[in-house]
Amino acid sequence: MKIVSCNSNRPLAEAVAASLGLPLCKAVVRRFADMEVFVEIQENVRGEDVFVIQSTCYPTNDNLMELLIMIDTLRRGSARRITAVIPYFGYARQDRKSGPRTPISAKLVANLITEAGAHRVLTMDLHAGQIQGFFDIPVDNLFAAPLFVRDIKERYGARDLMIVSPDVGGVVRARQLAKRLNVDLAIIDKRRERAGVSEVMNVIGDVSGRHCLLVDDIIDSGGSLCNAAEALIAQGASGVGAYVTHGVLTGGAVSRVASSPIEMMTITDSILGTEAVRLASNVRQITIAQLLANAMRAVSDESSVSSLFD
Repeated sequence: MKIVSCNSNRPLAEAVAASLGLPLCKAVVRRFADMEVFVEIQENVRGEDVFVIQSTCYPTNDNLMELLIMIDTLRRGSARRITAVIPYFGYARQDRKSGPRTPISAKLVANLITEAGAHRVLTMDLHAGQIQGFFDIPVDNLFAAPLFVRDIKERYGARDLMIVSPDVGGVVRARQLAKRLNVDLAIIDKRRERAGVSEVMNVIGDVSGRHCLLVDDIIDSGGSLCNAAEALIAQGASGVGAYVTHGVLTGGAVSRVASSPIEMMTITDSILGTEAVRLASNVRQITIAQLLANAMRAVSDESSVSSLFD
């Protein structure tokens, strides 16, 4: 197997390669003067099982084009199989028609990746599970839950915990984590007036005296999570933490979290942390490199990926 990295998250790709004991494939991904993407693979990939690591995070369209052109380069270089490893799948929130005359962009991106020449996709905590069905090639959707469970036990083992879903849509994800930890579950009932703005309406469950951990797949502006934390404190929670897979963290999200009641927010390195993330006192990253490496090895060896989560 060979591992190729584009530019969105080079440190993660290097960590994955180190876990597998393999060097990154020599490749150049650069821009022409007009910002067109140019890719060149500088070693032979004919007949190889190649994994391309690229999150389609900000700048989303640039990173998506890098991925597509890299896949096309490998296909034209006669790679035997190309697996697109996309730790964070951009456009996943556009998984349905939200109103008249709106796109289903997640399906369009799935088509683009397939037509570019990918044979399979490896991703993590898709915003909507049905996106797997948008692809006509196999998709392995990994889960950060085992990493979170291990970290929660290490950091909060002696506390009276309660897992909290910040909205109704995330209940399944939060319930799975609560079940693994054998703790109770609460839900935030939220009404969103417009995109990017949320209003907390009610807390479903008795959180009084409990240390609450908010669990979500994406934090973008941070408004929902911070409002949920304030609602939990108002309902008598002894403390609030958060575990989020993908730290999109646009605009002033990091400063918003820093000034919120959230004692510590843990995110993964599926998206490369910004300087603001590195400097924040209550934001920390844990790595998914070993999990990705194990899944990639399983794909290459034709063994079970789901057994990684048993």
